[in-house]
Amino acid sequence: QVQLVESGGGLVQPGGSLTLSCAASGRSILSINTMGWYRQAPGKQREVVASITKGGRTNYGDSAKGRFTIVRDIAKNTVYLQMSSLEPEDSAVYYCNADWGAPGNAWGQGTQVNVSS
Repeated sequence: QVQLVESGGGLVQPGGSLTLSCAASGRSILSINTMGWYRQAPGKQREVVASITKGGRTNYGDSAKGRFTIVRDIAKNTVYLQMSSLEPEDSAVYYCNADWGAPGNAWGQGTQVNVSS
Protein backbone atom coordinates (compact mmCIF):
# COMPACT_ATOMS: atom_id res chain seq x y z
CA GLN A 1 0.00 0.00 0.00
CA VAL A 2 1.14 3.52 -0.80
CA GLN A 3 0.33 6.61 1.22
CA LEU A 4 0.67 10.04 -0.33
CA VAL A 5 0.79 13.33 1.53
CA GLU A 6 0.61 16.59 -0.39
CA SER A 7 1.74 19.94 0.93
CA GLY A 8 2.68 23.38 -0.29
CA GLY A 9 -0.64 24.78 -1.32
CA GLY A 10 -1.79 28.23 -0.41
CA LEU A 11 -2.68 31.66 -1.65
CA VAL A 12 -0.52 33.24 -4.34
CA GLN A 13 -0.92 36.32 -6.49
CA PRO A 14 -1.36 36.07 -10.26
CA GLY A 15 2.01 35.69 -11.92
CA GLY A 16 3.47 34.12 -8.81
CA SER A 17 5.04 30.75 -8.18
CA LEU A 18 4.37 27.84 -5.89
CA THR A 19 5.87 24.40 -5.37
CA LEU A 20 3.74 21.47 -4.27
CA SER A 21 5.19 18.38 -2.64
CA CYS A 22 3.94 14.81 -2.63
CA ALA A 23 5.69 12.58 -0.11
CA ALA A 24 5.18 8.88 -0.73
CA SER A 25 5.51 6.11 1.79
CA GLY A 26 5.04 2.36 1.63
CA ARG A 27 6.81 1.95 -1.68
CA SER A 28 9.73 3.54 -3.48
CA ILE A 29 8.67 5.98 -6.18
CA LEU A 30 11.12 4.13 -8.45
CA SER A 31 8.80 1.13 -8.24
CA ILE A 32 5.70 3.16 -9.05
CA ASN A 33 4.92 3.16 -12.75
CA THR A 34 3.59 6.70 -12.81
CA MET A 35 3.39 9.51 -10.28
CA GLY A 36 1.02 12.24 -11.28
CA TRP A 37 -0.45 15.55 -10.27
CA TYR A 38 -4.10 16.22 -10.94
CA ARG A 39 -6.33 19.12 -10.07
CA GLN A 40 -10.01 19.74 -9.64
CA ALA A 41 -11.71 23.11 -9.57
CA PRO A 42 -15.26 23.58 -8.25
CA GLY A 43 -17.80 22.33 -10.75
CA LYS A 44 -15.15 20.85 -13.02
CA GLN A 45 -13.80 17.39 -13.63
CA ARG A 46 -10.48 16.30 -12.26
CA GLU A 47 -7.78 16.81 -14.86
CA VAL A 48 -4.22 15.67 -15.21
CA VAL A 49 -1.61 18.35 -14.73
CA ALA A 50 1.66 16.48 -14.99
CA SER A 51 3.12 13.02 -14.57
CA ILE A 52 6.45 11.30 -14.31
CA THR A 53 7.19 7.64 -14.94
CA LYS A 54 9.56 5.51 -12.93
CA GLY A 55 11.96 5.89 -15.83
CA GLY A 56 11.83 9.66 -15.47
CA ARG A 57 9.75 10.48 -18.53
CA THR A 58 7.50 13.47 -17.95
CA ASN A 59 4.21 14.44 -19.49
CA TYR A 60 2.10 17.57 -19.09
CA GLY A 61 -1.48 18.59 -19.55
CA ASP A 62 -2.10 21.45 -21.93
CA SER A 63 -2.74 23.88 -19.09
CA ALA A 64 0.66 23.12 -17.55
CA LYS A 65 2.95 23.14 -20.56
CA GLY A 66 5.62 25.79 -20.34
CA ARG A 67 4.62 26.88 -16.83
CA PHE A 68 4.78 23.83 -14.59
CA THR A 69 7.54 21.31 -14.01
CA ILE A 70 7.30 17.94 -12.32
CA VAL A 71 10.45 16.72 -10.63
CA ARG A 72 11.33 14.08 -8.08
CA ASP A 73 13.76 13.56 -5.24
CA ILE A 74 14.40 9.85 -5.03
CA ALA A 75 16.24 10.11 -1.72
CA LYS A 76 13.22 11.81 -0.17
CA ASN A 77 10.73 9.61 -2.06
CA THR A 78 8.96 12.81 -3.01
CA VAL A 79 7.57 14.27 -6.20
CA TYR A 80 7.23 18.02 -6.68
CA LEU A 81 5.17 20.23 -8.91
CA GLN A 82 6.88 23.52 -9.57
CA MET A 83 4.36 26.05 -10.77
CA SER A 84 5.08 29.47 -12.18
CA SER A 85 3.17 32.23 -13.98
CA LEU A 86 0.12 31.20 -12.03
CA GLU A 87 -3.27 32.41 -13.16
CA PRO A 88 -6.61 32.56 -11.34
CA GLU A 89 -7.69 29.66 -13.55
CA ASP A 90 -5.07 27.50 -11.82
CA SER A 91 -7.02 27.71 -8.58
CA ALA A 92 -8.05 24.20 -7.60
CA VAL A 93 -7.43 21.35 -5.24
CA TYR A 94 -4.28 19.59 -6.40
CA TYR A 95 -4.02 15.86 -5.88
CA CYS A 96 -1.08 13.51 -6.09
CA ASN A 97 -1.59 10.06 -7.60
CA ALA A 98 0.48 6.90 -7.65
CA ASP A 99 -0.16 4.11 -10.12
CA TRP A 100 1.88 0.96 -9.76
CA GLY A 101 -0.26 -1.26 -11.90
CA ALA A 102 -3.85 -2.39 -11.49
CA PRO A 103 -5.23 -2.51 -8.92
CA GLY A 104 -2.42 -0.51 -7.36
CA ASN A 105 -3.52 3.09 -7.28
CA ALA A 106 -3.53 5.69 -4.53
CA TRP A 107 -4.52 9.32 -4.08
CA GLY A 108 -3.42 11.91 -1.60
CA GLN A 109 -5.83 14.07 0.35
CA GLY A 110 -5.25 17.11 -1.84
CA THR A 111 -3.86 20.57 -1.26
CA GLN A 112 -5.69 23.79 -2.09
CA VAL A 113 -4.15 26.36 -4.40
CA ASN A 114 -5.75 29.77 -4.70
CA VAL A 115 -4.47 32.30 -7.20
CA SER A 116 -5.90 35.69 -6.45
CA SER A 117 -4.92 39.29 -5.97
